[in-house]
Amino acid sequence: MAAIGAKQPKKGILERLNAGETVIGDGGFVFALEKRGYVKAGPWTPEATVEHPEAVRQLHREFLRAGSNVMQTFTFYASDDKLENRGNYVAEKFSGQAVNEAACDIAREVADEGDALVAGGVSQTPSYLSCKSEAYVKEIFKKQLVVFEKKKVDFLIAEYFEHIEEATWAVEVLKGSGKPVAATMCIGPEGDLNGIPAGKCAVQLVKAGASIVGVNCHFDPVTALNTVKLMKEGLAAANVKAHLMIQPIAYNTPDCGKQGFIDLPEFPFALEPRIITRWDVQKYAREAYKLGIRYIGGCCGFEPYHIRAIAEELAPERGFLPKASEKHGTWGSGLDMHTKPWVRARARKEYWEKLLPASGRPYCPSMSKPDAWGVTKGATELMQQKESTSEQQLHELFEKQKF
Repeated sequence: MAAIGAKQPKKGILERLNAGETVIGDGGFVFALEKRGYVKAGPWTPEATVEHPEAVRQLHREFLRAGSNVMQTFTFYASDDKLENRGNYVAEKFSGQAVNEAACDIAREVADEGDALVAGGVSQTPSYLSCKSEAYVKEIFKKQLVVFEKKKVDFLIAEYFEHIEEATWAVEVLKGSGKPVAATMCIGPEGDLNGIPAGKCAVQLVKAGASIVGVNCHFDPVTALNTVKLMKEGLAAANVKAHLMIQPIAYNTPDCGKQGFIDLPEFPFALEPRIITRWDVQKYAREAYKLGIRYIGGCCGFEPYHIRAIAEELAPERGFLPKASEKHGTWGSGLDMHTKPWVRARARKEYWEKLLPASGRPYCPSMSKPDAWGVTKGATELMQQKESTSEQQLHELFEKQKF
């Protein structure tokens, strides 16, 4: 018998999903922390967990307050090979183990402040793109898994994979822990970079051991929903069951190519005109729910207010609002206290649902031409190197971009 007043154990990720509950993920850490001055654009590695733990902790807290049920460890690109790729100083200053352990500790501290779970995450590696062997790449994932097991994370996520082969390897490694595994790929409706259809990718991930499958990053909510729909259809056709998950970027990218927003000329420093509104997010959350997706979150560009929009849109189904809604009110209801009457007139759902936001940029095009170079695994430009990118290598890239 539990002691009087004892804290009840939290329900696990599969326990929640199997019961039909909606799990809300968090948002994008590398983009948010880069804007705040804690992450270096380019390598996008998470050494902030040891350099500036207070910044990582605060962002976790903001997502928790906004409604997130999962504190995903800030271990994106935290593999040893990525931490030393192209002259990245992190491997010299900190060990990969230290970065991963700090991420787990921070995530657990904040998760325990609410009803949130901790998910340890791994992502694609430079070694795979450099054609290293299956055993070599799996060893990289195993090093991170050792930390996740030591820190007793609640479940595991293999995210941000462009190739189903590497994603499958990651799932196979993570499944060895005995913990539930989610797997998300950064692919669009065209499938992975080798042309493997999205539905087939989903089936392969489940057969490898994933209980939750879907997509994250690279594409906007509309495109991501289309991809998960194909995954759902593929799973049904193969008579394979799994929970669905989605965490898109917070930018409108209807013009991006097969590799998503990284192909856009605005990536990564001029994407702000493309940011989706909180009302776009509410529509996305509703469509995801209607599609049967029950793990709904965001990736690059998703700030806490975007996550709050998911929680507010799905409040009727979940039965409660997040703490961050106390000062907000759904659909702009707080505007009824504004001093200006025309702003008070905007305190209604109908106004914001029908609004077509202006960009305020008279000479800007509505679309861009993606830099679709078509390089993938094995291409010279993608090969891992420990030394910094040379001036000659940069010059060659500058020349290639002219054509």
